[in-house]
Amino acid sequence: MFKAALVLLSLFSATLSTPHIARDLRLHESRDDVPDGFTHNGPAAGDTPLRLRLALKQNDIEGLQDVLMDVSTPTSANYGKHLSLEEVNEYVTPKPETIAAVNAWLSENGLTAKTLSPAGDWLGFQTTVAQANRLFDADFSAFTHDATGETTIRTLAYSIPASLQGHLDLVHPTITFPNPLASKRPVSVIPRRSRPPSSNITSDAAPASCNTAITPSCVQELYGIPTTPATQSSNTLAVSGFIGQFANEADLTQFLKMFRPDIDASTTFTLQTLDGGSNPQSQSEAGLEADLDTQYTIGIATGVPTFFISVGDNTQDGDLDGFLDIINFLLAEDTPPQVLTTSYGQNENTISRSLAISLCNAYMQLGARGTSILFASGDGGVQGSQAPTICLPGQNFVPTFPSGCPFMTSVGATQNVNPEVAASFSSGGFSNYFATPAYQSAAKSAYLTGLGNTHSGKFNASGRGFPDVAALGVDVQIVNEGAVTSVEGTSCASPIFASVVALLNDQLIAAGKPPLGFLNPFLYSTGASALNSITSGSNEGCITEGFPAKAGWNPVTGLGTPNFAKLLAAVGL
Repeated sequence: MFKAALVLLSLFSATLSTPHIARDLRLHESRDDVPDGFTHNGPAAGDTPLRLRLALKQNDIEGLQDVLMDVSTPTSANYGKHLSLEEVNEYVTPKPETIAAVNAWLSENGLTAKTLSPAGDWLGFQTTVAQANRLFDADFSAFTHDATGETTIRTLAYSIPASLQGHLDLVHPTITFPNPLASKRPVSVIPRRSRPPSSNITSDAAPASCNTAITPSCVQELYGIPTTPATQSSNTLAVSGFIGQFANEADLTQFLKMFRPDIDASTTFTLQTLDGGSNPQSQSEAGLEADLDTQYTIGIATGVPTFFISVGDNTQDGDLDGFLDIINFLLAEDTPPQVLTTSYGQNENTISRSLAISLCNAYMQLGARGTSILFASGDGGVQGSQAPTICLPGQNFVPTFPSGCPFMTSVGATQNVNPEVAASFSSGGFSNYFATPAYQSAAKSAYLTGLGNTHSGKFNASGRGFPDVAALGVDVQIVNEGAVTSVEGTSCASPIFASVVALLNDQLIAAGKPPLGFLNPFLYSTGASALNSITSGSNEGCITEGFPAKAGWNPVTGLGTPNFAKLLAAVGL
């Protein structure tokens, strides 16, 4: 279904003349200081190679946002009328004058660039530290991450030629710093921590054993998810894989034999790779996250064709470049997957605002194509994507990325089966970069009214709230390296909720209807009553109890967990 690689078109040719460096430069982005946890080691060697990316100003991104909301809002006459690649590109492809301005600047400086996106709004080129410093009036330096010892090259400020103002959104990587702790392991599989004792009383829908060990049958029974196989081969579900996390087929086979014996044990995923990705099958290389994500999509979304997309490290900036590349990879397809689940992320404050907006706009494009994009919200409570995160007394809460982006669906975590309560590690809060979207305004306002002055000043009350929904994320049983392992985190919840969406899509397509696509306008309107509101628990952090879970939407578990029968009715089936 997917093409083997990104389409890389050479747009610009190197010039043989002596490069002309324009000196009319204007400050474009900067940060005040070195991020916490990094040490400045001085200027980087001038001959150090750099691969830089240019984000060109898109033609009419505001118009695309209007279209996305139109095709994603259940009351709209255009609901479900998703766009083709060509239709999306009409909004995204830079204007001719933008292409001409950037082309002229590249040519003047002897640079050759290649396109990194279907619409040509992202370009990449190779340079050196010395040339980059001249081009952008920058000071690219070496910075060491204190906890890991990893060194990265960044600048605290850069400028662009006056002739490119209004044509160039950003240069990357420049002032955005990596998150080495997040890149060392999945964002959401974390060590067991203390939690309230589980009740031995369960609902009729889930056995008592589900209070201590979550299996596919627990998920199916608690949320009413059918076990009958899906029937529509055109309906697909994709799982993203990063940081050398490999999905092991032998582990999957053992998992199905143990926990879904009604499914053919040979059922597996289709592998796709980009950026030098791979998926070796030595069991010693099996990744916890990759095993979890594939086992709880194939094991819950019975019969839905599942793709595992392995994104390699052949990028300048690791996961953030990979986040963009996987979206452009899927955008280039005539038929992208109807659902994409991702269990990785990092703190919003490590990313420049411009880069966060550009990545978010890429999610907008894929959502307009009809793909539901789900991300795990993170596992640091109110203090970021992972614990432990440095969070001193009095420090503001730390939102995560991309959960703050309004064009994707963020998934938090719960625990226990009766009552189902918020998991204390479930990252949630309010973005400092993105404003409250209209679809969330009423639900968020109701929560803040009930919250009163609690944590006043610690979060951006006008920001987009996250997560949007939740699912079970504690004591989840997987098979890894041939052994049953218990894991927890919001990365358990994202593939579970994604599987629910994939099964809804299967029945919609069978009924001749379009897939759900971008979920949030539906979830915050007709879908809200089809979710189990979580009313107890909180997401601790920063030496506080964090936000409390309350009826309706809350920044711990969102609108709640799925009720399949009610969701089926809410989508009109």
